[in-house]
Amino acid sequence: MKHDKVGSVMTTEVVRAEYGTPFKEVARLLADHRISGLPVIDEDEKVVGVLSETDLMARQAQTPDPYAPKRRVRLAGLRRGARKQAMKARARTAGQLMTEPPVTVHADDSIVEAARTMARRRVERLPVLDEEDRLVGIVTRRDLLQVFLRPDREIRQVVIDEVLVRSLWLAPQTVDVSVTEGVVTLAGHMERKSEAKIAVSMTRQIDGVVAVVDKLSFRLDDDRFQPDEQALHGVTDTWMRRI
Repeated sequence: MKHDKVGSVMTTEVVRAEYGTPFKEVARLLADHRISGLPVIDEDEKVVGVLSETDLMARQAQTPDPYAPKRRVRLAGLRRGARKQAMKARARTAGQLMTEPPVTVHADDSIVEAARTMARRRVERLPVLDEEDRLVGIVTRRDLLQVFLRPDREIRQVVIDEVLVRSLWLAPQTVDVSVTEGVVTLAGHMERKSEAKIAVSMTRQIDGVVAVVDKLSFRLDDDRFQPDEQALHGVTDTWMRRI
């Protein structure tokens, strides 16, 4: 199934910072626009990193307290992560404070791919790039959740047009399609079991579908006519040995 693209839900007016943007200006951008993060770009509009409130808080947390008792710390004994945090404590610009490499998506990527990337990398927003890897937008978790606001009547029409007619070459009236709050119910009598399974599987993949209720029946159980793969390999191997 074709999924909606990231470009259809992204925000095109992106609040951004450059490598040399001062720390306080970054904090001001986040506060003024009420956002929790932004991309950092170079002179070619390429994303080189991302900055979040967490990065700013980490910077403040790592800043030495002038009134605290001094402790001797050997830099060589610091682990790589701790050393990086120590460097961020002295950061004065977005480039010194940002997290890199950035996690990004392309405008032509599907919403499903973007959602998987967010979940896997545990991020709340993704800079969106064009075909030349330049920044063209930003997509957030809230943007991706918009697919579940797709109207029931629109989902129903997609099931009929894309699944029944174009994919299975069936007449629209073959299957009764009803949608309530994103839950699709398929009911009717089909020729083969394999067709019913395809109809259910493809419907589940449509953007905005919450669940599929399968009430399809079939005349022919063609699963039992599928050749056993191991048996087929055995016959082939025997035939090859005889050559």
